[in-house]
Amino acid sequence: MQSGQNDERERFIDENLRRVYDETMEEGVPDKFKDLLNQLKEQDKTVGKKG
Repeated sequence: MQSGQNDERERFIDENLRRVYDETMEEGVPDKFKDLLNQLKEQDKTVGKKG
């Protein structure tokens, strides 16, 4: 009986983790975050040329 409950709990956790992961992946990266990443890349290029 205990094993069945554990299997059910694991399945419940798996399903919820997958759902949250899928929802997160669908959200994508916010534009502000993309802009920040681009600024950092440009900064790295500038610093790399000096060094």
